Amino acid sequence: MLTLTRRMTLSRNSFTRVAGCYVDRDGEFDGSFNTNFLKLSSADRAKNLKLAKAVPFAETNTHLKKYEYQREMQKNGSMWQLLMAVRECGLKNDALMDVFYDKVMESWNLESDQDGCGQKKEEYAVFVFHDRYDIPAKAADQERLGESEEMFEYLIGVVCPLVGDYEPGEPQWGFLFPMFTDGGGDLNHVGVYQADAEREYPHMLKNVLGIS
Repeated sequence: MLTLTRRMTLSRNSFTRVAGCYVDRDGEFDGSFNTNFLKLSSADRAKNLKLAKAVPFAETNTHLKKYEYQREMQKNGSMWQLLMAVRECGLKNDALMDVFYDKVMESWNLESDQDGCGQKKEEYAVFVFHDRYDIPAKAADQERLGESEEMFEYLIGVVCPLVGDYEPGEPQWGFLFPMFTDGGGDLNHVGVYQADAEREYPHMLKNVLGIS
């Protein structure tokens, strides 16, 4: 994670886009957004960067856990395939994003129902970030060379309660797909973030990430 986190500053990050949606207290869709990350104001880039950083900066094996995609989880029509398509289009396909939001909303509502016997749910937002990181080539002595050897293209997604008028609070749940393993992208694994390390999110794992 250090390779990724050391770049997540306003001057060094390479995020291309951020997209997401807002959900009201009744669990209903309340609008969406999709924009070039660099076109955000400096203040908004800083706010968004803070949300994205919550996932890779989390303590591994406690708040950030690695899950494997078995071969049968990567078949046509799977959530793995949807995440791959979202990644490959760089968040630019609104139809794919809408399918993803629907999966998150349905699953998050189920998680909330487990919490509270009909208690009023909270408003929340879903943010998805896309990044393309040119992994620097290194010589045998590990000195950095001028050209990039490989590109790591990945997504970070987070679910955040709203603390004001369309103002996201600290992420409660999120993911990094694919994982960054041994200096490159690992399409067979996903990193899952939980602010509360003791809580389980079975619906999010199964329905949003396709982990059974």
